[in-house]
Amino acid sequence: MITENGIVTQANKQTAWIKTIRSAACESCSEKDSCGTSHHGSQEMTVSVKNSLGVVVGDAVVIGIETKPMIILSFLLYVFPILLLVTGAVIGDSLAPALQMNKSITAMVFGFTFFGAAFLVVRKKQAAMSEKDEYKPFLVRKKSDSATEGCGIL
Repeated sequence: MITENGIVTQANKQTAWIKTIRSAACESCSEKDSCGTSHHGSQEMTVSVKNSLGVVVGDAVVIGIETKPMIILSFLLYVFPILLLVTGAVIGDSLAPALQMNKSITAMVFGFTFFGAAFLVVRKKQAAMSEKDEYKPFLVRKKSDSATEGCGIL
């Protein structure tokens, strides 16, 4: 599980908004600007989570996200399109003689077509996955007052 420390900036019975400092893991991620967190160009970012622990404004908390869904998302974003690109190129290369076309051009056309189709599939899956709780960050625990002294989050 990936975890981050944060401070509750807003809360109601259903939702809590957690301000956290962007970690090294976030900085190395290629999706850091489009993952659904608001950061406005700074190291701070705000994450919306389900208020499952009844936190209130000012509470220090730990938020987390499961590793398995992150691996699935990484595969879907990075590996799946490349696999379809190669599959399309191989199919295009194989069909070129039957279509009486240049092998390279046919492989390129089929490869790019499959590659484009991969992004349509990813976009459709992303919409469905964004609604599932397993792909969203969640509250792990409240931190005790003694643990938050000198924390440096704010």
